[in-house]
Amino acid sequence: MMKRISAFLIFALVGAILAACGGAPAQPTAAPAQPTPAPAQPTTPPAAGMSGTIKIATQSPLSGPQAALGVGIRNGAELGLEQLGKTLTDMGFTVELEPFDDQAKPEVGSANAKNIISDNDILCLVGHLNSGVALASLPDYQSASLVMVSPANTNPKITESGYPNAFRIVGRDDVQGAVGEEFARTELKITSVYIIHDKTDYGQGVAEFFRQNAEKNGIKVLGFEGTEEKSVFDSILTPIQAANPDLIYFGGIYDQAAPLFKQARDRGIQAAFLGPDGLDSPVLLEVAGDAVKGMYYTSVAAPVSQFPDAAKFAEDYQAKYNEAAPPFSAQAYDAMGICVQAIANAARAANGKPTRAQVLEAMKTLGAYKGITGTYEFNAKGDPVKGTYFVLQVSTESGAPADVWNKNAVVKRLEIAAP
Repeated sequence: MMKRISAFLIFALVGAILAACGGAPAQPTAAPAQPTPAPAQPTTPPAAGMSGTIKIATQSPLSGPQAALGVGIRNGAELGLEQLGKTLTDMGFTVELEPFDDQAKPEVGSANAKNIISDNDILCLVGHLNSGVALASLPDYQSASLVMVSPANTNPKITESGYPNAFRIVGRDDVQGAVGEEFARTELKITSVYIIHDKTDYGQGVAEFFRQNAEKNGIKVLGFEGTEEKSVFDSILTPIQAANPDLIYFGGIYDQAAPLFKQARDRGIQAAFLGPDGLDSPVLLEVAGDAVKGMYYTSVAAPVSQFPDAAKFAEDYQAKYNEAAPPFSAQAYDAMGICVQAIANAARAANGKPTRAQVLEAMKTLGAYKGITGTYEFNAKGDPVKGTYFVLQVSTESGAPADVWNKNAVVKRLEIAAP
């Protein structure tokens, strides 16, 4: 199961982060894990010129309240390198994983990015979880022609900002926001909404797209407010209670949504809850309890059980990490596979260890890549030609939150071309 974090621990971590925000500038943060050599050994004689060490980095939050998803991304990529890195070790290269902890903070991700590009053996990067962190890091990656393959970033600016080295295998928030609004209007039959967001590129971005579609389609938007509050939401919930909306839409991450939703129910607010894939964690259920049972959320990912080709990945993940594969870990496995394939193609073309620029050129001509969560082909911007979007409902069953979360039902699945 996904790493379980108690409500007490979450509030303690949130407090620590807020304290840190007022302190000294963030420093580059290496992950606690050590570089992990892939176990596979060459089984065929290496080709002439194929030697040396190739590293693939990850950046995601490995500490702090969003580590439940960030560690899953690191682990999925690690498992991917162990199982798919044989393509490179058979060619004669040694392969290593270099994980970095961005703490879900743009300033930490940017500092780490400078360290990453200073290591010339790092030829590709799997990351990030948070779009704001990726956008802070991409200028450094671009300056070094380092390919970034994201398993989770959804803000349109990731691929609309002109970074030639930015690729992702998930859909976009301009579509996810529209999918959520359409579901709220046609399935939940809501006619009014109060929208809250976390002021980040991700949370505010997807909330803006929900609002635009709501206003266009006749839903009355009773409020649109950003907040960095993490624990006590009285000042936000008082006007919401007075407005009495049919729906509260929250654009942000589960660690902030959970106490907001719980306190809303505790006050007697009966509005339905809805949000994007940032809510996709059993920690939401662990903290909010009955307040979120039965609620809906949209996602660009889904439980691993929804992907038949990921069955072995789910078993291997459970065996290796003693917990179920969390959301985005299978996508990280595929992002790692894409990095490996691009590097291998570049090495063949170069007849030796490729440069980052050569890997970037190989990415642009990669063609269709069949992974465990889908077949991915990129358009000129770096978006998948078609993105997959889900609407899920939180299970109402009893049990450990991590177990119950994996029983969340997919109520809608759409394949939509990138804008």
